[in-house]
Formats: sequence, structure tokens, C-alpha cells
Amino acid sequence: MATNTRSTESAYNEAVVESDRKASVRKVRLFGVLVLLLLIAVGIYLLRASSNDPTVSARNRRAGANATVPVQIAKAQSGDINEYLTGLGTVTPLVTVTVKSRVDGQLMRVQYNEGQTVHAGELLAEIDPRPFQVQLEQADGQLARDQALLGNAQADLERYKVLFSQDSVPKQQLDTQASLVRQYEAAIKSDQAQVDNAKLQLVYCRITAPIGGRVGLRLVDPGNMVHASDANGLVVITQLQPITVLFTIAEGSLPQVMARLKTGAHLTVEAYDQERKQKIASGTLLTIDNQIDPMTGTVKLKAQFANADGALFPNQFVNARLLVNTIENAILIPNAAIQHSPRSAYVYVVKPDNSVDARNVEVKLTEGEKTAIASGLAAGETVVIDGVDKLQPGAKVSVRATTARS
Repeated sequence: MATNTRSTESAYNEAVVESDRKASVRKVRLFGVLVLLLLIAVGIYLLRASSNDPTVSARNRRAGANATVPVQIAKAQSGDINEYLTGLGTVTPLVTVTVKSRVDGQLMRVQYNEGQTVHAGELLAEIDPRPFQVQLEQADGQLARDQALLGNAQADLERYKVLFSQDSVPKQQLDTQASLVRQYEAAIKSDQAQVDNAKLQLVYCRITAPIGGRVGLRLVDPGNMVHASDANGLVVITQLQPITVLFTIAEGSLPQVMARLKTGAHLTVEAYDQERKQKIASGTLLTIDNQIDPMTGTVKLKAQFANADGALFPNQFVNARLLVNTIENAILIPNAAIQHSPRSAYVYVVKPDNSVDARNVEVKLTEGEKTAIASGLAAGETVVIDGVDKLQPGAKVSVRATTARS
């Protein structure tokens, strides 16, 4: 019994010691955290004090002022700049013809290659002419027969006239013979029309190109029967030279274009690829549509291109640029020099002492890589075009490379 009591007291003493040890560890950790927070607070205080120290601030400003920022520069130049209106356009041929047969018959020969460029009047295909040659021979035979009958009737009429003058035949017989002559004359006219029609059918057996252009894929192969009533025809010819482009501009730009057209000006239109990087062709504005699309607020314009090299192809999508004005003697700088603030656009101007000054400017027009300045800058002044993100008014700069741009 005494042994059990001593064991219980020993266990209790060990538990008390372990609890005291854990409490000491917690106190040490808490003290370490407090010391760390105190050190952080002292560091922040010292940092703020040094930034507010006039001596330190002046020293930092002098160090910043003495440091030079490497930049690229360009000079503002006086020159001309074009003003364009742009719009998405579609290449549209002036004329597209579906060539059809004008007679019924068997297609004997095709004289063109698919994709070939043909000229107006060039032979494209031939239809079997033999049935129409037979019709022509029949018409010729009927014409010859009626001509013979007419000749005989005319001879009888002359005899009847002599006999009537001698009072040997009645007037009725003479009139009947004259009427017969007129009947044969009318028959000959009808026969001649049949002959001409048969000859025309023979001409239609030779199918020629009604216009010059590029032929498409063959729609009917030789050996097939073709009819004048066939909907698809034999082949489609598309005129490629010249060719047109239909494009749209915003309705707000229409008065400017109309004003130029009223002066008799021939406005230039340029066609560019879909990425607006490569110029495909150059042409002139042909006409303007007679109404504005109320759904899109745009108006259609048509431009014509010579397309001598065949670069424009029907239904091709292009970017059209309409030249509406040329600003002469404008102050031009690279686009990279223009910076923007909430109030206005500005540029960094390099002064003779290699310091920079931020100057507000009024942008008149931007075209390509050039910007025309309406006010705020003069020709010959130097502007920064690269490295502006490290500049502030009064900063010193060093020229890394001078870029001459027009």
C-alpha cells in the first residue's frame, strides 16, 4: 500500500515539471516575436526619417540629376502627309458571263483550258453542226423551188398583160396572175428567212467568248447533249482587267469625300492585304452608292483597278485606303515620340544642354509611322523616341543612337 502511494506522488511531480517546462518555452517564443516586431518598427522609423531628411533628399536629387538616361532621338521635320479613309473591301469583277449554248445538240469539242485567259470572239466550244446543215440544204431547196415558180408566174403575167392589151383575156385572169406572182414573192421571202435561220444555227454551233477574261472550271464535258434551256451553262468567264473593289466607310466621312468629288478630283484608292502590310494595287474611286446602310451606318464605294498583273482576284478580301487629303508642310515626328497624359498628348524635347522638357502638343493626324503636329513643336527640334519611361522634366540624357526619320 505504501509503494502505490509513492508511485502516484512521483507521477504527479513529473507532470508538474513537464507543464512548467512547456510554459517556459511559450514565454521564450512570445518574447522572440515581440523583439522581432520591435526591430521592424525601428527599421521603418529610420527609413522614413532618412527620406524626410533634407540633406539626404538633396543628395539623392543631385545624384539623380547627375545621372544621364540613354535615349534615342529624332528631329521634327517639315513635310507632306496623306490623310486616308480605310475600309474592308471585296474584289468584284466588272463583268461575269455564264456562257450557254443557243442551240440544242451534242457538244463535240472544247477549245479552251480551265483557268485560261481568253479574248472576246475566241472560239470556246463546238456543237455538232450536221443537223443544222441539213436544215440549211432543205431551206435552200425550198427557196430554189419557189424562185422557179416565181419566174414562171412572172413570165405568164407578162403574157397576160399583152393579151389583155389586145382584149384577148379578161381583167380577172390578169389580176389572178398578178396575185400569184405576189404569193410566190412572199414565199421566197419566207424561204430566205428559213435559209438565214439555218445559217444562224450553224453560227451558234461555234460558241465564242462574249467578253475577254478568265474562264473557270469546265461545267460540261465533250460528248454530252446541251440545250439552250440549260441553267448552268458551259463555262463562266470573269473579267479581271480592269476589276473593281467594293468597300465601306463610315457615314461621318461621306461629306469629306463628296466635297472632293464635287471639285472634279480623281481620288486614289489603294488595296492592301488583310494584314495591311503589303500594297496589292492602286486605282481610282469610281462611284459612291446612293444610300447609307442604316444597320451599320456605312456607305459603299466602288474603286476601279487596272489589275495588269492580276494581283486582285474576284471575291478576295482586301483593305481599301482612300486618299482624301494631303497636308503640306506639316511638322512630322515618329509616332514613338508621342506620350499621353490624362489631360493631353506631350513629347520630351531635348534642349541644347542635353536636358529634357515635357511639352504638350496637339496631334493633327497620324498616318503609318508618322504623326503630324498641329501646335506645340517646331521643325528642327529634337524629341525623344525611345527611353521615355525613365525620363522626367529636367533629366539629363545621352544619345544612344540618332534615328533620322522623315
